[in-house]
Amino acid sequence: MVSPFRFAVNMLRPPVTADEWRARCRRAEELGYDLVLVPDHLGMPAPFPALVAAAEATTRVRVGTFVLNAGFWNPALLAREVATTAALTGGRLELGLGTGYVRAEHEEAGIPFLPPGERVDHLARTVEELAGALKGDEDTPRTPLLIGGNGDRVLRLAARHAQVTAFSGGRFAGDSGTVLTAEELAGRVAAYRGFEAEAGRERPAELNLLLQRVLVTEDRAAAVADFLPLVPYLTEEQVLDLPILAVGTVRGIADRLVALRERLGFSYLTVLDDAMEAFGPVIAELRGQERGV
Repeated sequence: MVSPFRFAVNMLRPPVTADEWRARCRRAEELGYDLVLVPDHLGMPAPFPALVAAAEATTRVRVGTFVLNAGFWNPALLAREVATTAALTGGRLELGLGTGYVRAEHEEAGIPFLPPGERVDHLARTVEELAGALKGDEDTPRTPLLIGGNGDRVLRLAARHAQVTAFSGGRFAGDSGTVLTAEELAGRVAAYRGFEAEAGRERPAELNLLLQRVLVTEDRAAAVADFLPLVPYLTEEQVLDLPILAVGTVRGIADRLVALRERLGFSYLTVLDDAMEAFGPVIAELRGQERGV
């Protein structure tokens, strides 16, 4: 049985003013998004105050981090931030965590950029130490945990602890990254499902995918022409088949996302804020399909 869709927008642009930020968050709610998210990169919104303001400006959407760089955070201090933000948002917080991957940001912040294995170790310790803050209390419900990544150790950690597992659609080695083909992403999802079985989960996690581009067009090939030089190791056919690209007519994109959910289980989809408006009609189309309209 497939899970119902959820849609999120990741707000990369910092607020210009408080009113502008509130207006953007309200617009996301009007367009049908289920979550307003913020990242954890230097030069982008500070996560927790931005989420409190987003919750105050809206009535329905949930708010979350997508995703916190665990390397930036002391687990005990992060637990305080999570508990306070969950309370101030009326229990609408969803916490996303990852290992972090941008060396330059660590250098700018004066925080050591650990080797990959040590970054995963720190993420695991953070998850364990956050258990109390996430479980909530009689006044605040449990805060769902999202863990993002593609490597085996991170996916095993997600299989044991996360309510949502997020796949980036890419892999990073040092300061460079490569895009996962549809077949490679399917392989990562299959590996994750195996880790869930090992963990003995009674209920599978919700699966999230970040859509890196949303382009509503009649000419799919022309729309990805500028993307091809960025991925010279892929053919045009492979690029057009990339799950992280939502390219085509509104109905065509919706149909591809339905097929992606059926094939790989991605029911929770995130777009970047510059695609918020363009993706709105796709949300409406998918909602209509789910209602049988």
